[in-house]
Amino acid sequence: MVLTPEGFPVAYEVYPGNTRDTATLEAFLDRIEKQYGKLRRTWLMDRGIPTEETLEKMRSRGIEYLVGTPKGRLTHVEKPLLEQPWTQARESVRVKILQQESEFYVYVESHDRVAKERSMRRRRFKRLWTGLHELRNRKNITRDDLLMHIGALKKEAGRDFGLVCISLPKPHEPVNENTFCFRLDRERLLRAMSREGLYLLRSNMKAASPEIAWEFYLLLTRVEQAFKDLKGSLSIRPIWHQLEERIEAHIFVSFLAYCLHTTLRNLARGRAAGLTSEAILKKLSNIQMIDIHLPTTDGRHVVMSRYTQPEKDVSLLLAQLGLSLPDQPPPKVYATGQTGL
Repeated sequence: MVLTPEGFPVAYEVYPGNTRDTATLEAFLDRIEKQYGKLRRTWLMDRGIPTEETLEKMRSRGIEYLVGTPKGRLTHVEKPLLEQPWTQARESVRVKILQQESEFYVYVESHDRVAKERSMRRRRFKRLWTGLHELRNRKNITRDDLLMHIGALKKEAGRDFGLVCISLPKPHEPVNENTFCFRLDRERLLRAMSREGLYLLRSNMKAASPEIAWEFYLLLTRVEQAFKDLKGSLSIRPIWHQLEERIEAHIFVSFLAYCLHTTLRNLARGRAAGLTSEAILKKLSNIQMIDIHLPTTDGRHVVMSRYTQPEKDVSLLLAQLGLSLPDQPPPKVYATGQTGL
């Protein structure tokens, strides 16, 4: 997706699926530069797309980038980062910057993200710990069944599965408390907790402060959120599309969702500071559209499409955003037997 620095969308491109992102990035760079130009463009990518080889090619071509970095790489730069001072980027976000030869690292600590990641970890770990206890207390379970259930727990727990040290029975051994035991790896848990809510960004942007780099990276998370909003706000269950036209339609609707959220976010920035696009949509959802059907004595019926009168707080919000509802549509009269409304 091509965006302005404020987050307004300019265009988007859809590429074939079932292809590794790292294999398509270089051709994608050429296509976008050819079609939209390359002056003052910064590429935002998550940590799974660029490789070290690709980033080196981007630097040699003078292409600016801002990418997420796996937390495992934090080990290589953690010591020099500790020596750098914190800079307050937002009320609940502070950042550090580590300058290197041709690029720099931005170390971000988000207090809101700390609480969110900690809550997610607790839920996953609680299910894992409970599941392991249930397996150990289960009677007459074979080793093969045990391994199968542990595999399911590992998939559900994700990275948190590594916080538990598990001793499994050897082949042909019975499953009991002596052959199947587990314990919490406290050292690894403390290390994981110390990195909750932390981001490590990597960039070669010229004259970019860490605050600007963080604001730019938020654009990427908002694009990803737009695809989740399609399923969340509209209560649409996950659908795995098979046809190309349905996939493109799905992405197009998600693109429209992003356009709506970006418009509301920038509108609220100057007129209703503190309100998010999600909060605005929740307020406006109280306005409903209804059709009133009135039968007449001569066999016809009158249909009036009407929206409900907004409540006082919704009216204040509309006035603050400079928005106004359209005029109520005129009534329509249909003859007997006519079904098209």
